[in-house]
Amino acid sequence: MSTDVWPLVHAERHALIADLEGLTPEQWAQPSRCAGWTVHDVVAHLVDVAESTRLGFARDMLTARFDFDRQNERGIARARQATPAETLQRLKEAAARTTTPLAPMDTRIVEEVVHGEDIRRPLGLHRGYPAAAVERALRQQMRTSTRFGGAKELVAGVRLVATDTDLTIGTGPEIRGTALDLLLACSGRRPLT
Repeated sequence: MSTDVWPLVHAERHALIADLEGLTPEQWAQPSRCAGWTVHDVVAHLVDVAESTRLGFARDMLTARFDFDRQNERGIARARQATPAETLQRLKEAAARTTTPLAPMDTRIVEEVVHGEDIRRPLGLHRGYPAAAVERALRQQMRTSTRFGGAKELVAGVRLVATDTDLTIGTGPEIRGTALDLLLACSGRRPLT
């Protein structure tokens, strides 16, 4: 099991915490890029994922009857505190954790970068992500089935070319964009209009 992903994950958690520190109540209530979830909900989801263990996740999936949406909703309810400040405090307490649900290790960086953008973009916040974090997350999404939130079937037979870094993955007709935008597309996020 590769554990070298944790420095990237921890850096992203701390960067998001810094961005969340000064949000107004209205910003916490803002819809995120995750359908039906507010910024507060996405932060609660990140807390739940950070606190998750392999055994706990397996148990949660069993009780949710293997319905990821149901499992996520229960996790948000479990992690979301009465106020955004309390939920943020829980994220701070979980930021250095190295526990993980039953999933490939690189899904940890996918969670942090993609959900970071689910929060930042609607709020007009910008993060210059490390290229290594974005590339690693993109490669993970290209290996992950669409059934599990990835893009494996969608990107089969195409070549993704990042316009902002020296990154080309796959073969076939080219799809070009920034590495971050390619990652978001491979994670089911539509471009902002």
